[in-house]
Amino acid sequence: MKHAHLLIRGAVIVAAAFAALPGMAQSAGAARSARDISGLWELSFDGRKIPPARLTTKVTPAEVARRKRGDAYAIRWCNLIGVPQVMDAPRPLNIQVGTEDVVMFANVQASPRHAYLDRSEHIDSNILEPSTTGDSIAHWEGDTLVVDTIGFSGSQGITSIPGGGYKTETSHLVERFQLLPGGNVLSVTSTWTDPAVYRVPHTYEYRYNRLPATYEAPPQAPCDPWSDERAAFLGWTPGPDSRPVSVTPAAKVAAPAAKPATAGK
Repeated sequence: MKHAHLLIRGAVIVAAAFAALPGMAQSAGAARSARDISGLWELSFDGRKIPPARLTTKVTPAEVARRKRGDAYAIRWCNLIGVPQVMDAPRPLNIQVGTEDVVMFANVQASPRHAYLDRSEHIDSNILEPSTTGDSIAHWEGDTLVVDTIGFSGSQGITSIPGGGYKTETSHLVERFQLLPGGNVLSVTSTWTDPAVYRVPHTYEYRYNRLPATYEAPPQAPCDPWSDERAAFLGWTPGPDSRPVSVTPAAKVAAPAAKPATAGK
């Protein structure tokens, strides 16, 4: 009976400790600065709110198909995926806010993003080389971090944009990073404008959950462009001259021959 009493008492203590955790987390979150977005963030399965984009007539089915082939090529050869794909990576997003810039990266095939706090203008387009991540500048509007990006490449990496459309050299992205009450959920609202792609600005939102400070990010996601097995899985032929496997259309079934007419009928 003594052991049973101790077990029951221990269970009550453990249950009380777990019941106190939400309050403890809320207290810790309440103590955070509203600008404290540094840390590791995970995009959950229910963290995407993406409406369909309203596209211009320039976005033809042929151009969409061409872009899809380009994205497939980038994935096949482990190219840098770029923005916005790095914001929806299969690894946690690491955000570090410094005095001169904000660095964002995930352990995937992508260059780190640098959003510069120490300059208010973009690099001159005459000298800026378009890239998968573009040129980003940032500033605070109250407790919201606003990141403004131009200088995207329309041919490098994955160019598709969530909800429809794709990046071009005239794409302009504005992101708003804001902590929600409690400090453990980060809202990132992205708005794309591009006269070559969108009839109206295209906006969608991601919500990330803050990971514990003790969390250790997994290593970089593997990507081996020389794996024939991986190439076959992705629908490509093996080897350095790898190409998409053509889909052979199903053979047409010949119609049965008409029966010869029978005399008397």
